[in-house]
Formats: sequence, C-alpha cells, structure tokens
Amino acid sequence: MASSSTLAFTPIEEIDRIHARLHAGFKTGTLKSLGKRQDQLLQLAYMLKENQSAFEEALAKDLGRPKLETNFLEVAPLINEAVKTIKDVPKWAAPEKPPFNINFFAMKPVIRKEAKGVVLIIAPFNYPYFLTIGPLIGAIAAGNACVVKPSELTPTCSQLMADLFPKYLDPDLYAVVNGAIPETTRLLELKWDHILYTGNSRVAKIVAKAAAERLTPVSLELGGKSPVFVDPNCDLKMTARRLLWGKVANAGQTCVAPDYVLVPREFQDTLVKALEDTYKDFYPEGPAKSDSFSRIVSGNHFNRIKKLLDGTQGQVVLGGDTNEGDRYIAPTVVKNVPTSDSLMSDEIFGPLLPIVPVKDLDEAIAFVNSGDHPLALYVFSNDAKTKKKVFDSTQSGAACANELIIHIGAEGLPFGGIGPSGTGYHTGKFTFDMFTHLRASIDSPGWIDMILNFRFPPYTAKKERALARMFPTKLPRRDAYSSAKSQC
Repeated sequence: MASSSTLAFTPIEEIDRIHARLHAGFKTGTLKSLGKRQDQLLQLAYMLKENQSAFEEALAKDLGRPKLETNFLEVAPLINEAVKTIKDVPKWAAPEKPPFNINFFAMKPVIRKEAKGVVLIIAPFNYPYFLTIGPLIGAIAAGNACVVKPSELTPTCSQLMADLFPKYLDPDLYAVVNGAIPETTRLLELKWDHILYTGNSRVAKIVAKAAAERLTPVSLELGGKSPVFVDPNCDLKMTARRLLWGKVANAGQTCVAPDYVLVPREFQDTLVKALEDTYKDFYPEGPAKSDSFSRIVSGNHFNRIKKLLDGTQGQVVLGGDTNEGDRYIAPTVVKNVPTSDSLMSDEIFGPLLPIVPVKDLDEAIAFVNSGDHPLALYVFSNDAKTKKKVFDSTQSGAACANELIIHIGAEGLPFGGIGPSGTGYHTGKFTFDMFTHLRASIDSPGWIDMILNFRFPPYTAKKERALARMFPTKLPRRDAYSSAKSQC
C-alpha cells in the first residue's frame, strides 16, 4: 500500500458520532467475550504484518526513519506483543481470589477484571505506532472500546492508521480521529472512561484539567531530562557505543533518550575520544549522507533544537552542522557544558548530547536531585556500589545500568514516570491493568448472620465481646522496629 502525506482531519461533527457509536458498541457487551478480544488482537497483528512495508515507508516519509529502526523500535515489538497478549489475556482477565481470610472466605470474595468502557489514547509524533497501537493492544485485551488520536506532525503515519483500522478492526468499537488542536479539544470535551496521553507537560496540564472536569482517570507519559552518569570505571567502548546510539536513534526524538551526561571532569576528554571513535564507526561518510539516521519531524522542532545549539556555551566537539531544508541536525556532542546552559534549560528531544563535567558522583547526584524526576536515569559503571548509590539516591521513572532506551521493551517491566515525568504505567500486562477496573465482589450466605449477628442493633456488651473475638490483633512491642530504622 502506498503512503500519502496528505492527512484528512476528522470533521468535528463526526467526532461526536464516533463517540456515540463506540459507546453503543461497548454497551452491546460483545467485548465481554475473550474470543472477541482475541480476534481483534489477531486482526491488529495481521494489520501490522501485512502492511509492514507501508508502515516503513510512512515513517521514512515523516521522520526519515531507517527501516531497521522502524522494525526494531516499533513494528516487530508490536506484532510480538499482540500475539503474546492473545495467549495471555485469558489468564489476565480471569477473576482473582484474594488471600484466604477465615472471617470472609465463606462470602466467596473475588476480584472481577472488567473493562473501564470507552477509552481515549492521545499519541505523540516520535513513535507513531508504538505509542498508539501499543496501548491499544492493552485496551482491547481489557475489553474496552477505544478512540486513538495520532499526531498531526506525522501525517503519513496517521493517515495510514485511519485507512487501515476499519479494514481490520470492528468500526463499532475502534476508531481513529485525526486532526490538530480543534479536534483534540473536542475530544477532551467528551466523557471518556480513561485517557492515556503521551507528550509534553504543557499539553498534559490541559488534558488533565479537561479530564478533571468529568472525573475521568488519566495516565500521563511526559518525558523530561533523562541523565546519564558515566563512571570512569566502566567499559568505555561499550559505553560510547550505547550512549551514542541512544542519542541518535530516531534522531534523539525519544522520551527516554539520554538527555545529558554527567562525568568526572578528569574523565571527560577520555569519554569524548571514545565517542569520536564510535561516531566514525557509525557514520564513516558522515551522518548527512547516511541512510542510518533520521530527520527532525518538523520545521518548528528543527528551529527549537537549533536555537538550543546556537545558544550553548559549551564546546562542540562532534557534529554541529544543520540543514533546515532537509530538517537535518547532525548528531552533536558538546563538552564543558555548564549547568545553566541553553542545552540544560529543557528536554532536548533531538540529537544533541551535552556533557556536563562534575567534581564527583556526589555532585552529579545532587544536580539531578535539584531538578524534576526524569522519566529514565542511566548509569554506566562496572562498580556495583556506584550503581547502587545512584539508584538509591535518586528518583526516576526507570533506572538502568549499562543500557539505554530498550528497557521499555523488556517483558514484564512497567513503563511510566514519576511526578513531572508522568503518572501511571503501561506496556504488556501493565497496559491491561491500566485499562481494567478491579471490581470487588462477594456472595454472602444467610448463615453468616449467625457469626456476624453482632453488627445488628441493639448493640450490647455481649456483641462487643463477639466483635473483639473476630479481630484478636496483638500489637508488636512499640520499639520492635526502632533498631532497623537506625540502620537505614
């Protein structure tokens, strides 16, 4: 299927009709069937598999994305997740019994796993499929109907999804709404049963405020300045390769990309030399001529990143060249960057890597802790004590040693931020959980009243003694844990 860069915005009045149609579709109860959910997940997997070349072409057109990156970071993991979810959803969706309790077991307590209803996914431009279809997999598995709102900054990708969804998925349950601010505004004026927004904090406040007006639960994935601690006691070649790759993948337009590096002052030039060697290995003819380097998504984003680069007080040691017509900004390493620099003012979200020299690890940790909690935090070190100190002394959405970015795809790990970098968790079962209502349920027999008769008036001393027998809790000694506290 050929890709088109023309994006057809969804008419405002059509958004209301889609909203009504999906609510009506959900109320039919068809998604209570695991078979229906599995069928839709399978169709989604076939959509990805049968149109893989179209997805590659769309990302190449919108982001200049190399085919290998598209498959490694988006399409292949999504197909795998859809297929795995088909197998796992019966177990995930099964009613769950709480731990045995003598007082309540006869009431048959159970936790029912039920869909929240009709949910909304608002996705960003940088990973148009992973951050749209990925959450959709969990929403389908949990039995929800869903509207996805892709980014208007990737028109080819967004239009492709709008064209393909009705061919593979039940249009009474799943729909794409395309557009910009007016269309998103209208979506937020409607009532949803959960909203997942991925993007920047400025828009997140608008989303959260609109959701609060309707008491709609919200999950936010927002990014931030993810730091990298580099310890002189590291595998230098591996560090340089992974560090540079983490910054150049998708031209740095990744929410968990390494935003800046903190390194002991005396080790800075050693690290820079290793990055120079890696740079030559990655791009022997230069990144501008390479078919292994993406482009910036739009002119506005190009200008924003270039402004950060133009304002730096640091020393550009690698890259630095730009081409506005091609939306090209070279992978760029800047050393001796002060903490007050333009490159440290906001999340870069581009292929610029500032290196901030520090006195020692303590100074690096203090600097990170002086700002917002990042979405990810990285440390490269061979020393277990150094890694433990970094992890134990900081807060972040994720904390990784000797690796970058790919923790998002690690099976069984949640993806989410903390504080200003986001709220809530998704990927895999965590997405299923996010879109699932845990409904408490009991079925109490009549003879229970022989045991719980004390709850009915009139209240007497005899009934108070019966209540005390039901909860015979003995407290530990008051100082039982005081010694443990002092050791922390």
